[in-house]
Amino acid sequence: MNLEWKIKRFEALSAQELYEILQLRSEVFVVEQNCVYQDIDGKDQKALHVIGEDNGTIVAYARLFKPHDYFDEASIGRVVVKESYRDKKLGHVLMREAIQVIKSHFDQRKITISAQLYLKRFYESHGFIQISETYLEDDIPHIRMKKD
Repeated sequence: MNLEWKIKRFEALSAQELYEILQLRSEVFVVEQNCVYQDIDGKDQKALHVIGEDNGTIVAYARLFKPHDYFDEASIGRVVVKESYRDKKLGHVLMREAIQVIKSHFDQRKITISAQLYLKRFYESHGFIQISETYLEDDIPHIRMKKD
């Protein structure tokens, strides 16, 4: 694996990059999780995009928000790893990268996320703690989590 990280604002994404990002998100969040929802939500334009590429193919992705663009604190969302790369623990690498980018680009340490409930332990391993009861988001159980 020859992983390269790119950090881009929406307007800096090429048409090909945007297509691959939306394709990956659709593969995982719509098809794999069998969840019909509106992925294109008007928030990508505000986000900072963290893109992990292996030999030119996008295999990991997250979008980051500065405080008040999504939650009161900075936020990480749409955390996704291509299915064929999950055995490489790339999700952990992606989260460490995303947290570091929030620190370096937004000068923030407090981060709030809306996490799928089944990933609670994954996010706890990155310092997040549950701060809400379980709620449904697009018919999938979620919890709000925070990292200080």
